[in-house]
Amino acid sequence: MNSSSSGPARSRVVRGAVLLRLPIGALGDAIEGFARKLRGEDAALVRRRLRRRQADRTTTVLTGLKGGAQKSGQLLSTLEALLPPDPEATWSQALTVMQERGAALPLDAMEPVLRGCFGSRWRDRFLVFDDSGAAAASIGQVYRATWHDGHEVAVKVQYPGIDKAIASDLSMLALALRMAGFVAKGMAMPPLVAELRTRLHDELDYVGEASRQRRFAEAYRGSAEFLVPDVVDVGPGVLVSDWIEGTPLSAVIASGTQDERDHVALLYQRFMLGAPSVCGLLHTDPHPGNFRLMPDGRLGVLDFGSALEMPGGLPDTFGRLITALLGVSDAQVLDALREHGLVRAGARIDVRALRDYLKPFTDPARHEVFTYSRDWLREQFGQVNDPRNPDFLVALQLTLPPEHLFTHRVWLGVVGVLAALEATVPVRSELLALMPGFNPVA
Repeated sequence: MNSSSSGPARSRVVRGAVLLRLPIGALGDAIEGFARKLRGEDAALVRRRLRRRQADRTTTVLTGLKGGAQKSGQLLSTLEALLPPDPEATWSQALTVMQERGAALPLDAMEPVLRGCFGSRWRDRFLVFDDSGAAAASIGQVYRATWHDGHEVAVKVQYPGIDKAIASDLSMLALALRMAGFVAKGMAMPPLVAELRTRLHDELDYVGEASRQRRFAEAYRGSAEFLVPDVVDVGPGVLVSDWIEGTPLSAVIASGTQDERDHVALLYQRFMLGAPSVCGLLHTDPHPGNFRLMPDGRLGVLDFGSALEMPGGLPDTFGRLITALLGVSDAQVLDALREHGLVRAGARIDVRALRDYLKPFTDPARHEVFTYSRDWLREQFGQVNDPRNPDFLVALQLTLPPEHLFTHRVWLGVVGVLAALEATVPVRSELLALMPGFNPVA
């Protein structure tokens, strides 16, 4: 599906019809696969061929629609390790395209937004403006340019009419993805759609994004580990920032050396945990397309459309919960939960279910150094029948603040990216330094 030259399709009916290509195509693939196996064709070869077709179809549909559709692919990229076994990295390659290399719109479709922000002589602000998009994402398109003072900039331009396109996506998206059958067992679609709704509303506000980016940039200015590009200019639908050159995290996942994987994983983990105490904000869009390994070894961080205010730093609730769950026996865990005030009065707690549910976080916390892997993460998700829905914690009658239910999905995304990196990193010392409330008994 190709986007219209005037922007992404906006009609709910049209976008819904395009999204239905996913389940319809998946059904056709299943029938074809069954028939081919009956004819005696090699089952592994059939699976490989159909997996490639499904990945290509999904990439074409979601990147063509942009908006909430493409954003869902970016969210799935944080949990790429949970997709079915994929020896040829078919899905990994497809998700990389959804992160950064969606189908670009021609400049004449985007120019009305530039004129609306900077006026009819918008080109006068630039010495050079490359009309071919450098990257096409879910909400806007990025152009490489030279600002009037001579330094290189990234110009993010919002797709015209994208707000209407997003509104038409959300009701159809969960059904289409689930029916397509490529979302791993255990993934809950309602929380994914709820998070999409929250994120996309924030990401449409480029002025608000610029404000958050400036806070991150100032907080990390001069850092030996992290680089946040400065905001150069902003207006309705256009955000201009310093251009930064680096290797996308998705490329490190695909072909980086083990040393590169371990190095970038340590910085990625440290940034996600440490940002709330450094600048009072949690970056809530952890997908690999937002991070770069810089030539000098720093981690470049992009896209601040979605961030959560944490003026007091990271709340200590999650650290106290992980600490409590490190107990040897269920009785010890329950005692610790009560001691930390994490259990509702009179509540009956299924401690075993809770321990299984949070093993993706507690397993690494037991070790000074931990190796994340796709196989390990699949094993964690296979141990519980309940979907990874943070609302499950409410059903367990724990006393948790609302921000924990929101950030749970962020941390799960972080763990998913670390697993995709297959990285070995220090964990316990990082948690002790950066996670308030984490205080395991020595």
